Amino acid sequence: MTAILNIRQMLFQEMPFAINAARLEGWNPGLYDADAFYHADPNGFFIAEVAGKLIGSISGVAYNDDYGFIGLFIIDPEYRGQWHGIQLGKVVLEYLGERNVGLDGVLEKQIAYQNYFGFNYAYKNIRFEGKAKSKKPPTSLPIADVDFNKLLEYDREIFLVPRTEFLRRWIAQVDSVGYYSENETHLVGYGILRKCVTGYKIGPLFADNEAIAVEILEALLSNIPGEVYYLDIPEPNLESLKIAEQFNMQKVFETARMYSKEIPNVPLHKVFGITSFELG
Repeated sequence: MTAILNIRQMLFQEMPFAINAARLEGWNPGLYDADAFYHADPNGFFIAEVAGKLIGSISGVAYNDDYGFIGLFIIDPEYRGQWHGIQLGKVVLEYLGERNVGLDGVLEKQIAYQNYFGFNYAYKNIRFEGKAKSKKPPTSLPIADVDFNKLLEYDREIFLVPRTEFLRRWIAQVDSVGYYSENETHLVGYGILRKCVTGYKIGPLFADNEAIAVEILEALLSNIPGEVYYLDIPEPNLESLKIAEQFNMQKVFETARMYSKEIPNVPLHKVFGITSFELG
């Protein structure tokens, strides 16, 4: 007799299951991602269980009435091939409703996401690995000193939708550092570096141009000389790919950015590093 699959909303204390599953998949999550992730939309995290055993997770963060993002979509290998993932995906899409939904999927799952859930390919995001060598003193400003309202305004110009609670927690997490740059009236760039299972990840890295992105990247790397770091770059941003080459980064992983409806008009020329594969 086949055990019954139960899908329900995830409790915050169950977030370690999802983060650990991401670790086992080799996705190298941040050590303290759980808090910011979950509070981006506490209603948008779901767990799958069979006979009381947790066997899968998914998140569907509803950023506003028009846009959502799917991540942490993982089924325990022992339970794959039994349609549990399809059922889990349908639950989160029902939760997100008529919103345009984005996701970063592994390349080999593109056809499945298209056939089963109606997603369409937009472009690749590429994970690069580097080793921090910069010892230059930071010329950018520490994120702790930022006017949070200005940060929100700048972030929304690029991400396109507000993510207030997420961002408040993201820039304040343990074992992280951030810098920003501004002119006389507004921000022109910012970046965050955080500790992960292996090394560090940088994300987001948003900047008005390549020079500002390099300035902020060097400030971040000055905190971790000799350490391994990762930067996730949207392939259409050719200036960011040039930076990866300049800093001797190596390509290690790729995802397919896909959307359930139209491709949003994100200013990718300002996205030198996405925030995360899990939340966009």
